[in-house]
Amino acid sequence: MNKKALIAMSGGVDSSVAAYLIKSSGYDCTGVTMKLFDNDESSTHYTCCSLDDVEDARSVCRKIGIPHYVYNYKDSFKEKVIMRFVEAYENGATPNPCIDCNRFIKFKRLFTRADELGFDYVVTGHYACVDFDNERNRFLLKKAADPSKDQSYVLYFLTQEQLSKTLFPLGKLKKCAVRKIASDIDLINANKHDSQDICFVPDNKYADFIRNFTGKDYPEGDFVDEEGKILGNHKGIIAYTVGQRKGLGLSFPNPMYVKEKNVDNNKIVLCENSGLFSKELIATDVNFISVDTITEPVHIKAKIRYNQQEQSATVTKIDDNTIHVVFDEPQRAITIGQAVVLYDGDIVMGGGIISKLLS
Repeated sequence: MNKKALIAMSGGVDSSVAAYLIKSSGYDCTGVTMKLFDNDESSTHYTCCSLDDVEDARSVCRKIGIPHYVYNYKDSFKEKVIMRFVEAYENGATPNPCIDCNRFIKFKRLFTRADELGFDYVVTGHYACVDFDNERNRFLLKKAADPSKDQSYVLYFLTQEQLSKTLFPLGKLKKCAVRKIASDIDLINANKHDSQDICFVPDNKYADFIRNFTGKDYPEGDFVDEEGKILGNHKGIIAYTVGQRKGLGLSFPNPMYVKEKNVDNNKIVLCENSGLFSKELIATDVNFISVDTITEPVHIKAKIRYNQQEQSATVTKIDDNTIHVVFDEPQRAITIGQAVVLYDGDIVMGGGIISKLLS
């Protein structure tokens, strides 16, 4: 009997080609589109979960000859992604909702559904690789073959059980090859643009979305310099993120950037570029993949945002849920709420959420 694969299909070209490749490999496949929120009235040009996306996914499934279903996860998405996003901004952090969506929806709710329905694997269109290492007796998460598309950073939370039941058929392909496959088999979305913004935030206007979602008024406060001198008024703590320069509404002799958001006194600290650099951070909610844990300091590579090149650092375990990361060289705009992901060559060691800067 063929292995059964449940395929997460967003309506985009990546998940569509992933479905085609898995079907062509002999798996008994079913395509699933997750309805996460209602955005059909959204004005953003980069969306997912629209009616057009559902229809594109359904069209691809018809084309390659597999069933297609729509699962409603709107309540879970609101609780685990949107509300976490809003609360993070309210508490002065800058979240990564794509990680939360992958973690709590695609690789939790979908795995639960796959188990209930007797599927052997969950398949997604992520650009990453999974291998089993016999010496370590562990499944490993590795970078994709296409460095420009590698998504291992947003998958650092995967467990051994999840990795054992996950297939990433695009991991060893370049994006151009994926587009060519889609074109060769005449998929409706072969030339469809990739989603780029946060899917539930119209036109990338975070502050407007948060105000509309919560119905709250976030009061203005002071911009201050590193010595506490008042520089002007800000428009609400939720409207800014660390490293931001544009949109401050102030004029300075030299460029100034957001260094810190102080929720307790509703002040935002500004600094020149040199003041954005720091070497040490604390991360919590830690998950290790390539090792069960670490018992002594380890010198590896780490990165603090999706599109950053990994940097040399030393990682020390504080407790089962917390690590201390010290970079060899200061890093710019380390941001609370973002993920720090650890790499050993092309292997993801693990990662966690940045909760504190030490220097």
